[in-house]
Order: sequence, then structure tokens, then C-alpha cells
Amino acid sequence: MIDLDDRLRAVRELSRDAAEDLRARALSIDIDPDAMDDHYDSPVFAMVRQADTPPEYREDIASTPLLRVLDRGSCLENVVGLMELARGDVATLLACPAPGLAGVFVELLGSPAQKERFFTRMHGGRTWPFFAMTELGRGNDATAMETRLDPDGDGGRILTGNKCYIGNGARGSIGVVFGRTGRSALSIRAALVELPTDGWHGERLDMIGLRGAYISKLTFDDVRVPEDALLGAHLPVTRRGIWGAIKTFNHMRIRIAASAVGTALAMTEYVLEHRKTAPGGQLAQARAEAAKELVYEAAARIDRDPERGYLSSAAKLGALRMAVETAQWAHGALGPAGMIEHPLLEKWTRDVYAFEFMEGTGNIQRLHVARGYQAGDADG
Repeated sequence: MIDLDDRLRAVRELSRDAAEDLRARALSIDIDPDAMDDHYDSPVFAMVRQADTPPEYREDIASTPLLRVLDRGSCLENVVGLMELARGDVATLLACPAPGLAGVFVELLGSPAQKERFFTRMHGGRTWPFFAMTELGRGNDATAMETRLDPDGDGGRILTGNKCYIGNGARGSIGVVFGRTGRSALSIRAALVELPTDGWHGERLDMIGLRGAYISKLTFDDVRVPEDALLGAHLPVTRRGIWGAIKTFNHMRIRIAASAVGTALAMTEYVLEHRKTAPGGQLAQARAEAAKELVYEAAARIDRDPERGYLSSAAKLGALRMAVETAQWAHGALGPAGMIEHPLLEKWTRDVYAFEFMEGTGNIQRLHVARGYQAGDADG
């Protein structure tokens, strides 16, 4: 069991306060994720954007209490804060124009000039980034992607292909796109692409859950990419595209698990607030708390060894299953009209199913767990 020290408790409490702002915006963003004018200047959105940004690239604004205590290098601290924000609303958090997963990858593999270019584009809170790896029919095997980054004859690259299920893809202005420069796994590279540019097409998909995330399909028709836009050029070949993605996903998988647990805690607390004697309520709450401890332990393990992803996969599997079962319990706990009378709860029971498809499906996580177990990663 992970004991929270004073710093972690401060992160938890400050994030818990911020969650109220996210929850207040949840239903309006779910109804119309294009109508963001009333949300851009949210102080919580600004806080999330700054927390996602390396200190040297932050805007010249007054520091918030959370920024004063948050250690951006700690996976555990990030998970503690994110879990509390998820109790507000995950889809609203994903609707926030903040560096997100693209920022994690740029910070890991980008040159100083690329980092400057990316993070300064985030200033002002009106710019969404995108992280485009998944392709339709190949989401579980990144090494099978067909999007290409071919030489253009003038020192640059030509981006052709498509991506699907990309958060904020159709409204993003800058982000990371993966493509092949050859046939081997090591030839998969990531490029920092800025918009608008000719040949780029984005379309928002009609989603049932996580509508605030603006899940999109992208198509690239001979998009020109400068050579200096390729990430990781200053690194050894073995530590560029796929290596960076694996290391990033070990962190992000924990974040998805934390989002699932936070949503499950929100659903459980909401149901018990409106029906204190709901059958199975104590069990639902106990299971969510147990999943929280597993996610905390997995995050602490990542802090000790960022490249070992066994427990992060196990945590995502357990957290997601628990959250889906909590949603099913919540459906029946308030009676036949419960989802009509409580639209916020109904929204959460839709959102929770989307976590299955973020940072690897359950089947892929089972493979990671099996391989990690065989490699001895379960032992320490």
C-alpha cells in the first residue's frame, strides 16, 4: 500500500478542488464539443495546461498552488492528481487545450527547437495538439502501420496515409504523426506537424462516449514535412520512434487506469449520495478503492523503472474491468428512470467504455502481462 506523504496529499486536495470546475462543464461539452467559447478561460484549464508544460516553456502567468507542489517527473504524483480530476470529468479534461500525450512525446524525443515550437503554440489556451499513431484495423499493432514518410527529393518528407481514433485530431493545430521511412520497426518515425498545411484532412467521428475528446479520423494526401520536423534525429536509431512510444505508453497506460478509477469513484459516490442504501454500494466502493491502490503501486513502479510496463498493463486491465462493472451497477442502482433523472451519471456510464480503446485494448494488455510475467517483471 502506498502511503501519501505531505506533498502527495497536497496534490490530491488541490486537484480535488479543481475537479468541481470540470464537473460543472461536463454536460455542456458533452452536448456540443464545438462550443468551447465559455470554457477556454477556465482557471482549471489554465492550470492543467501549465502543469503539462515544462517550466521553461510556461506562459508568464501567476503560478497556481498546484504548480508549486507538483513534481512533473513523478508518475505517482501525476496519477494522484489525475485520479482526482477524473472524479470531476475525464471528457472535459480531454477537451482542455493542453500538451497532453503529444507533449509527453515531444518532451522525450524533441530537440530544443522542436520543444520551443510545440510548447509555445500551446500558449493562450486556444490550441489543441494531436497524437496520431493508430490506424483503422491496426490499432493493436503499431509496427503494422502503413502511413509513410517518404523522401521528397529536397531534403524533406512526404506524409501519406491515414489515422483513426485520434483525440482532438480534427481541431488540432500542432501534433505528432507516426509514419514509416522503411519496412523495419526501427524505421517508424514521428514527425512534428503544424497546421494548416495542404493535403491534411480531419473529420470528427460521431462518438457515444468521451465526446469532449473530439475523437477524429485524419487523412494525409502528400503532406509536406520538413526534415527538421522529424523527432529524435539527435538520438541513436534504437531510441527514436517505437522506443519513445513504448516508454511514453507505459506512463500513459497508468493515466488511463487512473482515469477509469476516478470515474468509477465518481459514479459510486454519486449513486450513494442519491441512494445511501443502494444494494452493493459498499462493495462497489471497496473495489474502486482497491483498484486505486493498484494504480498507485503501478505508478510508483514506473518511477523506479520507466521501461518496465508489466504492472501498468495489469493495472489498466483491473481498473477498466472494475469501472465497467461499476457503470453496470450504477445503471440499476437508481431504478429504471435513474439515467434520465441523472444525466451526469448517464454520461459517465457511456464514457467509461471508451477507456478500453485508449493506449492498448484489453487483449494487448493481457499479452503484455503474460510476457512481463515470463520475464520476471512480476517479482519486483
